Amino acid sequence: MTQTSILHVTVPDELIGKRLDQVLAKLFPDYSRSRLKRWIEEGQVRVDGSALRPRDKLRGGERIELRVVEVPSGTHLPQDISLNIVFEDEHLVVIDKPAGLVVHPAAGHYDGTLLNALLFHIPDLETLPRAGIVHRLDKETSGLLVIAKTLKAHKSLVDQLQARTVNREYLALVQGTIITGGTVEAPIGRHSTDRKRFAVVPNGKEAITHYRVAERFPHHTLVKVQLETGRTHQIRVHMAYLRFPLVGDPQYGRLRLPPGASTRLKEALRSFKRQALHAVRLSLRHPETGDELSWESPLPRDFLEILEVLREEPAAKS
Repeated sequence: MTQTSILHVTVPDELIGKRLDQVLAKLFPDYSRSRLKRWIEEGQVRVDGSALRPRDKLRGGERIELRVVEVPSGTHLPQDISLNIVFEDEHLVVIDKPAGLVVHPAAGHYDGTLLNALLFHIPDLETLPRAGIVHRLDKETSGLLVIAKTLKAHKSLVDQLQARTVNREYLALVQGTIITGGTVEAPIGRHSTDRKRFAVVPNGKEAITHYRVAERFPHHTLVKVQLETGRTHQIRVHMAYLRFPLVGDPQYGRLRLPPGASTRLKEALRSFKRQALHAVRLSLRHPETGDELSWESPLPRDFLEILEVLREEPAAKS
């Protein structure tokens, strides 16, 4: 349900001559500029009892009344879906997402998502944009996600993501042998013919991926990947662009059976039906205390099993 609270503040002398939207951004830093501007335009802001425009300048000393209106983010149904919560306080919650769980409802996945689960476990999230979800993992990618529980935390996390100070590290198993690590700086946008896929395109959005070798096999490589940006399918697209597609990725690669591979390895590769990608580490600054926090997630069983098969694969005969 809609929640409304009323805040009051007096404009200090150091903000004399500033625009109303600029003043609000200084005096109410917990809220985003776009949200404050919308409240001004909706008449939720009064300056000495009068409604002003965002660009109107203030003379100092005015009394501002701000009606903070928090409304449900949508009509999504809360659902009792089990969550692996690795950290939670009054400001944020960190989830270890399993492969197969969609993060946010979309065409073809209107319920049974992480968002539906969050609304069941933390009903107050209905007043936040996207129920506090500030970044996503693909359906078949497993690992760590952070969710904001307050507007202040939401703004802080979004700001940190935009400033690229959130450290997101992944483990990816790719096809092919990578000799050394590196960085991919290649813009990503919609594929020219397949709108469900993304690709490296000249007019795409900036995308930067850092990677280094964690373990090397005769025909595969386990790599540690760090995202500097967060484009849809970024790691999958960039590794395919390097001609090292992720094992099990149905959209950006195809199954390659190494020459001379054992029956066990062939079966393991055929049966791995998702991209071999896991968000293993997440680090950020706490939105309230400013403390640096970090979490790690162990590799899920299916990922561990295929690594075990690769490690036990007999050396190829020369």
